[in-house]
Amino acid sequence: MVTYVLVIVALAFAFDFINGFHDSANSIATIVGTRVLSPFAAVVWAALGNFAAVALVGTAVAKAVSSGFVVPDIVTPSVIAGGLVGAIAWNLITWFVGIPSSSSHALIGGFAGAALAKAGFAALVWGKKWMETLSAIALSPVLGALIGFVLMVLVINAFQKATPAIVHRFFRRGQLVSSAAMSIAHGSNDAQKTMGIIVGLLYAVRDHFEGTTGWKHFLYVGDLKHIPAWVAIGAYLCISLGTLLGGWRIVHTMGSRITRLRPVHGFCAETAGAIVILSASRFGIPVSTTHTITGSIVGVGATGRLSAVRWGLAGRIVWAWVFTIPAAATIAGLSYLVLARFVAP
Repeated sequence: MVTYVLVIVALAFAFDFINGFHDSANSIATIVGTRVLSPFAAVVWAALGNFAAVALVGTAVAKAVSSGFVVPDIVTPSVIAGGLVGAIAWNLITWFVGIPSSSSHALIGGFAGAALAKAGFAALVWGKKWMETLSAIALSPVLGALIGFVLMVLVINAFQKATPAIVHRFFRRGQLVSSAAMSIAHGSNDAQKTMGIIVGLLYAVRDHFEGTTGWKHFLYVGDLKHIPAWVAIGAYLCISLGTLLGGWRIVHTMGSRITRLRPVHGFCAETAGAIVILSASRFGIPVSTTHTITGSIVGVGATGRLSAVRWGLAGRIVWAWVFTIPAAATIAGLSYLVLARFVAP
């Protein structure tokens, strides 16, 4: 059991690492697309922002993931492992084809899919968190687009008498701040989901580690609301390291293929995305950073003219969003059945 638990914890941190390079586009695509920072400087900047979230944001999202979606009593190590396999597989598929999809919803879908394979629909906690999360799939990009559009209109009016050179110079500096805010927002929401999964795992096997001494004592979690410090630091470190490697296929899609961006557009898009995501983190709602920043970019691009947005590509992204939860859930359910048959229930 100890070995199996440690392998699954490592798998969870691997997901967090993949989440970092898969979703690094959320933090750096606009600042790379506007050429404010070089790709290397941008990923370093984003990774620092991801890790800074450990000291700046609470753990409401982690607590929601650990207990708000799946009935804790049916969770076993193989349910967690199956969910992680489903989420990782879907992330790698969408990364390979360069389509921004939600790592957050892949993880939640995978977790739910493995639980369904074990105990059917009774395994799910039907209530507030599911409603909030499913609503956020639709609302987060809409809110991002709306706030991005409004910010862009306000900026256009505020700087209408300024020369293009002044506007460009001002927002090149401003985008460093907005990009940092977006990176902190990314870390605040995405890293916490991995923390919640690990806590759910350790709570499920608490009887094996209760009363233990030495290093095994660190694997004991007697309360789903308690997030051990090593889990939090490990999650933030892994997502930061993943961001350092970057996911250049998706960076290219979001930084240049949805719409043409200049520093003023990047500033408004990143600020809008950070506002939505940090608000969601404050209330413990697992929201997709990918959905939000994509919506923000679309909203900012639409202030010029609707034809400035490549709607065909945006449509492909929307389809990837629609399929994320069921696809990750299907892979996770099959993975759980294999693990339960050959490793442990």
